[in-house]
Amino acid sequence: MTARAARRKAAAPDAPVPAQEGACHAAPDHLCMPEDARKRAARRLSIARGHLDAIVRMLDDPDAYCVDVLRQIKAVQGALSGAGEVVLRGHLEAHVATASTRGDSVEIVEELMEALKYT
Repeated sequence: MTARAARRKAAAPDAPVPAQEGACHAAPDHLCMPEDARKRAARRLSIARGHLDAIVRMLDDPDAYCVDVLRQIKAVQGALSGAGEVVLRGHLEAHVATASTRGDSVEIVEELMEALKYT
């Protein structure tokens, strides 16, 4: 858990706080994923799940052809990559671009660099 996430968790009030620009309902300083990005990423992940389910079904068939399985795996990778791009763009547009206004530019950049280590 990042330092920012830990502070967000500790600062979360019992009752929801009205949303502010760049913030969400959990806490005034909590940054939420933009709704459009959430919906688009969820759609891409649903597509990936469908492809993944197809791969599992294919592998149950003793006559499955390796290249067909590889194509489906590539489709899953593409859908996951697309979901990651949607989430990243939403974060850049909603949070990184506005970080200097909030005064947390260094923290936002460090948090993003840490997250990108795993991509």
